[in-house]
Amino acid sequence: MTDVATPSSTASAPEAGDHHPGGATWALVLAALGVVFGDIGTSPLYAMQTVFTLDAGLVHPNSANVYGVISMVFWSITLIVSIKQLMFILKADNDGEGGILSLAYLTRHFVPPSSKRFGLVMILGVIGASLFFGDSLITPAISVLSAVEGLKVSAPGLEHDILPIGVGIITALFAVQRFGTHLVGRFFGPVMVLWFLTLAALGIPHILADPHVLGALSPHHAVEFAFRHPFIAFIAMGAVVLSVTGAEALYADMGHFGRVPIVRAWFILVFPCLTINYLGQAQGILHHPETATSPFFHLAPAWLSMPLVVLATLATIIASQAVISGAYSVARQAERLGYLPRLTVRHTSEHGGQIYIPAVNWLLFAGVLLLMLTFRASEKLATAYGVAVTLDLMLTTTLFCVYAAARHKWAPWRIALFALAFGVLEVNFFAGNAAKVLHGGWLPLLVAATLVLVMMTWRRGTTLVTARRTKLEGPLLPFLDVLHGEGLAKVPGTAFFLHPTAETTPLALRENADFTKVLHERVVIVSSRIRNQPHIPDEQRVVIDDLGDPYDHISHVTLSFGFQDEPDIPAALALAIEQGLDANLEDPVYFLSKITIHRSDRPGMAGWRKRMFVGMAHNAASPVDYFNLPIGRTVVMGAQVRF
Repeated sequence: MTDVATPSSTASAPEAGDHHPGGATWALVLAALGVVFGDIGTSPLYAMQTVFTLDAGLVHPNSANVYGVISMVFWSITLIVSIKQLMFILKADNDGEGGILSLAYLTRHFVPPSSKRFGLVMILGVIGASLFFGDSLITPAISVLSAVEGLKVSAPGLEHDILPIGVGIITALFAVQRFGTHLVGRFFGPVMVLWFLTLAALGIPHILADPHVLGALSPHHAVEFAFRHPFIAFIAMGAVVLSVTGAEALYADMGHFGRVPIVRAWFILVFPCLTINYLGQAQGILHHPETATSPFFHLAPAWLSMPLVVLATLATIIASQAVISGAYSVARQAERLGYLPRLTVRHTSEHGGQIYIPAVNWLLFAGVLLLMLTFRASEKLATAYGVAVTLDLMLTTTLFCVYAAARHKWAPWRIALFALAFGVLEVNFFAGNAAKVLHGGWLPLLVAATLVLVMMTWRRGTTLVTARRTKLEGPLLPFLDVLHGEGLAKVPGTAFFLHPTAETTPLALRENADFTKVLHERVVIVSSRIRNQPHIPDEQRVVIDDLGDPYDHISHVTLSFGFQDEPDIPAALALAIEQGLDANLEDPVYFLSKITIHRSDRPGMAGWRKRMFVGMAHNAASPVDYFNLPIGRTVVMGAQVRF
C-alpha cells in the first residue's frame, strides 16, 4: 500500500529545530539533554574505572599513564563528537531526520544506479542500523547496573540487592515509554542539567587542588603514551572508547529534536562538564591510586555518596532513554525504506517527530532484561561493550565519505583528510576492542547479524511477493474495459479500494466484480506514498487521475505523506474531495486486499528464509489501524500468493 519516494529535492532542507521560535528551541535543548545525552553523559561512571581495571590493572595509575589516558579521552571526545558528529555528520540530515539508514538513503540518492556503490551503501546502512540495535541492548543494562553498584561504596549491606533493584528500574523505564519522549524528556531534562552540573562540581575542587592536571588536555601526552607504551596504550584504547559511547545516538535522535538544540546543549553544558569531571578523576587517581577501581564515586565526600548514587541511577536511566529513542527512529526508517514490515508507530508530540513503537519497546525490554540476568554485573557487560559502537562509527565515517563525494563533490584530498582524521582513530578503537569478541563482544555482533538477516529477508521477500502479486492482479486499464462491457448493476455510495499503484488492478475490486456482480456508483483507487521528507503540505498531498474517462466515475488518487505525518486515509480523502475528487464521504466503503502468503518451491530465496518472511508478514501491523480506517466500513477481501 505504501512505497518510499525519493527526496523531494536535492537542496539542503532546513535543519530540524531551526523553524521553532527561540523559546521552543530552548525547550528542545532542555528536552534533548534528557533524551540525547544520557548515554555519553554517564560514561564517567565507568570509562576511567574500566581503563585502570583492564587485565588485572595492566594500565598502572602512574603519572604518565594517567595523563596519557586523559589526553586520549579528551581528544577522542573532541574529534569524534565535537567535530565529526556535530560539525559534519549531523549536517547530513534527511530533512531533519538522522541515523545511519537515513545517511545511507541520502547517499544512494546521489550515487548513479549503475555504480557498484549504489547497492553497497544501503547494505552498509542496514548493517549500521543493526549494530545500533545491538548497542541499544547493552547500554541500558550496563548504565543502570554501573550506577546501582555504587551501593557497594555507600551501603555495602545492600550489595545483594543490586541486581533486583536494577531490574526494577529497567522495567519501570520501558513501561513509561508509551507516554512519549516529549514527556519523558520534559522530566529528564532538569535531572540531566543537575547531573552535568554535579559532574562539574565534583571535578572542580580536585582541579583547584592540583591545577597542573589541566596539562593532561595537551595532545602530546596521548602521543607520548602511545609511543612509549604501545601495547598498554593499545589495550587502553579498548576502554577509552567507552567515553564516546552514545555519540551514535546523537545522530539517530536528531529527528526527535533537531541539530541546533543538540549542538547548543553539547557545547554549552555537556562537553565542558564532562571534561571537568574526567580531569577531576585524573587528579584523584594521581594522588590516591587505590581509587582507580572506582574513581567516580571517590570524587565525592563520604556524606554525599548515597545522594550521588541516587542521582547517578537517575542519570543512567536517562542514558538508556537515548538509545531507546534512537532505536525507535532507526526502526521507523527501516520500515519506511522497506526493510521491516509495517509497524504501529505512535506520534507522541508535535515537535521533532517524537514517536513510540510498542513492538520495538518490548523487544528491547526483553533483550535488556535477559542481558542483566545473564551477566549480572557491569564489569562483565563491559567486555561486550564497544565492539558494536566502534563498528557503527566506522560505517558512518565510510558512508559520509561516499555521501560527501557524491552529493557535495568533495575533492579526493578532502575525502582522504576526513578519513585520516577520524577513520584511523576509529579503526584503532575497533582493534582495541577486537580482543573482547571472545569474552562477550560476540553478543552485539550476533544481535546485529540476526537483524541484518531479518531486514534483508524482508526486503528480498517483498520483492518476490510483489512480483507474484503483480501477475495475479493484472493491468488495470484492460480490466476496466472489460468491466464497462459487463454492464454491472450500480449501488449507491463511494467505494475506496486501497492499492499500491495505478498500474495494476486491486484484487478486492476484481473479486468484488466477479462475485457480487455489482459496482458502486463511484469507485476510487487509493494509493498512498511515504515520501522522504518530514511533512507534506496539503497542496502537495493529493494527485487525482480520472484514468482516461472522466464520465465513468472510476478514478485514481495518490496520497502523499511525510515520514512524520500520520497516514490518515479518510482525512486525506476529505482533502482530495475539496480539490475535485469525484467522490463523497457520506456513506463510504473501504476495500482492502488481504494477501495470504504461502511458501512454494519456486527459486529466489531459501525455504527457511521464506518461513521467516511469512512469520513477519503475519505479525505486521493491521492496515485498518495503520491507515486510520473505520472498522465498521472496511471490507477485507482475501487472496493467496505463493512465492
